[in-house]
Amino acid sequence: MKRKYNKLFTGIAMLSIATSNAFAQGGGSTGINAATSSLTSYVDPVSSLILAIGAVVGLIGGVRVYIKWNSGDQDINKEIMSWGGSCLFLVLVSVVIKAFFGV
Repeated sequence: MKRKYNKLFTGIAMLSIATSNAFAQGGGSTGINAATSSLTSYVDPVSSLILAIGAVVGLIGGVRVYIKWNSGDQDINKEIMSWGGSCLFLVLVSVVIKAFFGV
C-alpha cells in the first residue's frame, strides 16, 4: 500500500514538473525589458524631486544660519557645514542616479 502511494506521488510530481516547464517557456526577456523601461521612466522625475528637496533644504539652512549669525552664536561653522553638506549630498545623489541608470 505504501509503495502504491509513493508511485502515485512520484507520478504527480513528475507531471507537475513537466507542465510547469511547458508554461515557463518564453516571455522572460520581454518581462525584464518592460521592467527596465518602466524603471528608467521614473529616473528623471525622481532626480528632479531630489533636486527640489535639496533646494528647500538649502533655503531652510540658509535662513537658520542667518538667524544664528544675527543672534551672535559662535557655532556658525558647524551649522554651515551640516546644512551645506546635506544640500551637496542631495545634488550628488540626483546626478549619481542619472549616471547609474544611463539617462
